[in-house]
Amino acid sequence: MTIGQRLIGKVAIVTGGASGIGAETARRFAEHGASVVVCDVQDELGATVVHEITDAGGTAEYRPLDVTDEAAWIELVTAVEGKYGKVNVLCNIAGVSGRPPSMMVQASGVMTGVSLEHQTLENWNLIMGVNSTGVFLGTKSVIPAMRRAGGGSIVNISSICGIVGSFANAAYHASKGAVRIFTKSTAIQYAKEQIRANSVHPGFVDTPMARPGLLGNESGKARMDATPMGRFGKPIDIAMGCLYLASDEAAWITGSELVIDGGMTAN
Repeated sequence: MTIGQRLIGKVAIVTGGASGIGAETARRFAEHGASVVVCDVQDELGATVVHEITDAGGTAEYRPLDVTDEAAWIELVTAVEGKYGKVNVLCNIAGVSGRPPSMMVQASGVMTGVSLEHQTLENWNLIMGVNSTGVFLGTKSVIPAMRRAGGGSIVNISSICGIVGSFANAAYHASKGAVRIFTKSTAIQYAKEQIRANSVHPGFVDTPMARPGLLGNESGKARMDATPMGRFGKPIDIAMGCLYLASDEAAWITGSELVIDGGMTAN
């Protein structure tokens, strides 16, 4: 069976679009006909993703965005709607692990983030700010534009750590759990306006952010052993789930959790 382009005529905002899952999602959206606004704080990488998309014949632009800045969100959505006439899709993918750059694996085991008793308030607030508040601000900002467009799709990246616990990094887990329930609340509030909201829950995916805890250490071995399909995910594995939820094929899906984890949480 041949499947045609799935987002023709759609205008999509993708945060965290400069690398990893965000970059791959932006590429797939453009490949399927969307006009994509790639947002990030990594300007050079974001511009590179846009060049890749446009060189392949797609439509994309890069706009810098700090997802914790409400004024920046308002400015972004106003500019996108003004230029393209609508906003149909928002993918909230920007995120941080909160893991100190120097921390790979603790000597005593497989912990890849600070323990709760050593979690600083500053680090907690940073993680919650990007991973949770950023999703809130993005969602809040696009609702009026999606209402004017007659509906839309909001796709929020959570994590399997928003469903089950892991070795450490409670702040990260809390932030992703917040995204999970926030998404359901959004879905219920705006269903009658045909604005859908769904969360995506990746397992262990090989991205620049996750790589220090996956490759060449005991943490990676433990996580591989916990993944029944025997490999780490790739950004495209998650991007294809986002593509489905963004498309009209998912027109009756809202408030759902799409787990993409190689079977880890079924174990």
